[in-house]
Amino acid sequence: MPKTFYEFLMTQRNPESYEPVASFANNAFLDSAFPKQETQFEPLSKYLEENAPYLPSMTIFDDAWQLYLAALA
Repeated sequence: MPKTFYEFLMTQRNPESYEPVASFANNAFLDSAFPKQETQFEPLSKYLEENAPYLPSMTIFDDAWQLYLAALA
């Protein structure tokens, strides 16, 4: 079973960092409704667009998604 996006994202957490993906990960950790079991782009994208005011730009998600795909390869 592939690692979920959330599991990957948690490896990017760093409370000391201002790097966008790290900030995204830190905030996703605090988001109790984040779809933790999701592995597909579209449902995650939809959730973030509708429910993640902590994500200032979807480009950050896109960057994190590319890192996720690279980690799966």
